[in-house]
Amino acid sequence: MLLSFLKIRAVVNGREIYPLQDSKPVIIPVQENNPRIVITDGYHITRPLKLVYKDMHTYGFKVVCAISDSQLYTVIGLLAGLYLSGFYTDLLVLKVFSFLPVVYLLMFYYLNRREFIRLIPVVK
Repeated sequence: MLLSFLKIRAVVNGREIYPLQDSKPVIIPVQENNPRIVITDGYHITRPLKLVYKDMHTYGFKVVCAISDSQLYTVIGLLAGLYLSGFYTDLLVLKVFSFLPVVYLLMFYYLNRREFIRLIPVVK
């Protein structure tokens, strides 16, 4: 779900840019052998992946985020639960603790640049 908020793009050989839509396959034609592909959202970037034609002529990949949907939902639930508990009990400590899940997500987002977006090969 988090990837649907980001503008994910595939960059081939540092020149050709292909926007990736949410859960829709994109066909990227490559004219030369050993192309290098990276996936980026403008801030995060994957490691360059070098494809070799002699092994296979068609490659399939899935772009995944390091923060899974269940982690995102858990963080949102914790934030809402702690804040509402603090709001109804008027305890400042619970209101302050409600921001810890947001801090966790932001640290994961900004400090884990190389591993935030990953390419996973799909075997056909």
